[in-house]
Amino acid sequence: MAASLLTAFWIVSFSLVMVPGADWAYAITAGMRRGAILPAITGMLSGYLMITLVVAAGIGALVASVPGALTALTLVGAAYLLWLGGNVLARPGAPGAAPGRMASTRLGWVVRGFAVSGMNPKALLLFIALLPQFTRQGQAWPISAQIGALGAVQMINCAVVYSSVAVGAKFILGSRPKASRMVSQFSGAAMILVALLLLLEQFRVFKV
Repeated sequence: MAASLLTAFWIVSFSLVMVPGADWAYAITAGMRRGAILPAITGMLSGYLMITLVVAAGIGALVASVPGALTALTLVGAAYLLWLGGNVLARPGAPGAAPGRMASTRLGWVVRGFAVSGMNPKALLLFIALLPQFTRQGQAWPISAQIGALGAVQMINCAVVYSSVAVGAKFILGSRPKASRMVSQFSGAAMILVALLLLLEQFRVFKV
């Protein structure tokens, strides 16, 4: 692939990853739980890997063309974020605390991270609309391989940003229990807000 295309996509991708959302909220929550950062980030990256593979295989365009499929994915994703955000609000993380009932194992953090990113219909649509714009016919690599490379760039950006957010939450809030609880509650509220916005958008679609 041309270096100019990869550079242009990296700039766009990094700009999008820097916008706080459900991923940021989950990373902050993981940062305040002992041993949760690595599995949480791994889970989120696995979700983006799945979306990249789906788009590269051409399935993403098919899913996007079936309104019912995206609606179902949106409702499931929104319901999950509501549940996860509610758990965070009910049991806000304390600095260095061991994982509680919300994620009692490392696998639990991986699965939840995967769901946060992999069940996000907006991420799927974004990849469908964005990745092909940075591919070119006639290159040495086929389109599917080019999309895979772009997806890898996205995952690298996510790994750097979300790890920094999680580690920053751990060290900055580590000596501030009261502030850490407030930030954790804010993260839970952010997840719930994202879920409500997804549901509101679907309600408008149905209403139209």
